[in-house]
Amino acid sequence: MMAKLYFNYSAMNAGKTTILLQSAHNYRERGMTPLLFTPALDDRHKAGVIKSRIGLEAAAVAFNRDDDLFDCVQQHLEKENIHCVLVDEAQFLSRDQVYQLTEVVDRLNIPVLCFGLRTDFQGELFEGSRYLLAWSDQLDELKTICHTGKKATMVVRVDDNGYALREGAQVEIGGNERYISVSRREFKEVFFGGKPIRLIDPLEKQLAEREKDSQKQLLE
Repeated sequence: MMAKLYFNYSAMNAGKTTILLQSAHNYRERGMTPLLFTPALDDRHKAGVIKSRIGLEAAAVAFNRDDDLFDCVQQHLEKENIHCVLVDEAQFLSRDQVYQLTEVVDRLNIPVLCFGLRTDFQGELFEGSRYLLAWSDQLDELKTICHTGKKATMVVRVDDNGYALREGAQVEIGGNERYISVSRREFKEVFFGGKPIRLIDPLEKQLAEREKDSQKQLLE
């Protein structure tokens, strides 16, 4: 079978990393070897570790923008057989690195599964996402929900009061609570229209859930 380049994209908090780690587990369970990549700039946990929000984690190769991923895969092939390449936070790939991943697929016949965001907090495509959208053999959208109940397709970066930040560096590692996944309509109202998003305080959410559970027990 011919290998393919896959791009699995979504807004934030759709479970991309969890699916990546589950895919890696599935390969290992069948006696196959996956090779995992994660950008070195993503240092929320520690370099060379992919970790999901629900606590799953796995070791990975930390790459920088100047690294040649095709050469890296070839070096690993000299030590062991590689059955699949998995890339976390693939939006941070450079154009050249996306091309190198197509070479992994076309010349080495190894499937490559990339997981990442499509657009940044200003609604603009990341470099890696732009070329993955253009060159991938298969595109799959992982769905998540906006607080309005609609499908979330975009991400906004907000301040402490829930107002959209319209300027700043495209990449800001950490502070995930400042990024909110929203529908396109909500993005326009928040980013261009100045509408604030009501941020949910974790304690407030916990108290609300407890109150809901108490009411349920009374009804029973």
